[in-house]
Amino acid sequence: MKQPELGLKISELRKAKGFTQEELVEKCNISVRTIQRIEAGEVTPRSYTIKTILSALEYDLEEIKTENNSITTEFKKLLFLEIDDTKEANHLVKNLDIAWVSGIVYFILGFGEMAIDYYRYEDNEMIVGKPFYCIAKLLLLVSLILFTRGFILTGKVLNNYLLRITAFIFIFMGCVFYFYDILTLFTEGFDYQIVLGAEAMTYGIIGVLFGISVLRLQKILGTIALITGIFEIVTYGFMMTVLLAIVGLFLLTPTLILEVILLYKVSLLIKAKYRELSSF
Repeated sequence: MKQPELGLKISELRKAKGFTQEELVEKCNISVRTIQRIEAGEVTPRSYTIKTILSALEYDLEEIKTENNSITTEFKKLLFLEIDDTKEANHLVKNLDIAWVSGIVYFILGFGEMAIDYYRYEDNEMIVGKPFYCIAKLLLLVSLILFTRGFILTGKVLNNYLLRITAFIFIFMGCVFYFYDILTLFTEGFDYQIVLGAEAMTYGIIGVLFGISVLRLQKILGTIALITGIFEIVTYGFMMTVLLAIVGLFLLTPTLILEVILLYKVSLLIKAKYRELSSF
């Protein structure tokens, strides 16, 4: 358990025992100031300090470790919000390779999606059956998730928090809008123009932040990060205006290609570093 959760847990246990901070100090011989800072989440104590405090509170350290929600932990690992340190570099490279290949799949499927949705929303005509439409949307969503996971992993490996969080939001938005497309086949949805406007504005705002986060990779990845970041800011900037979203939609084609190349470059970078370390 990490801060600030650890501090809150210790404070909760102390209060449950009816101890003041001063009384806890007497039992574990740790200064009041240290207890206060730990409970406030200002510092991460050493394992020995945690064991001493928990022992005074008659609480087992292992119980705290097992209190972490296993579902949440696995979810974070699945989306690379946390990286399993036991995995080798090959594991990271493999998932990055899956990401950029999924980006190519998403790019190709996207052309078919545009045609199908155009007829559905503009001409009120389904040119494919509902089962095919649902399967196509789910395939697009899966490829989008696998593709965007690559950016979460990149943000984690290259210490770019903004990239990680914006990529995660992209995945969340993708799930919302793709499931909306599927559900409205069987139920009456909102006015599609309002939904498309909201979608364009939401993607636009997050996309601009995403572009800024990619620009921060320039020192490590060079020109490809600079060009990709600029394209993303311009593309999603147009989308954010809603009225000029169609321009952003056309610019999305080169932007996606650049994103795929960027992930490929990251994969090559990790492979090179791995070989370099292995040679020693």
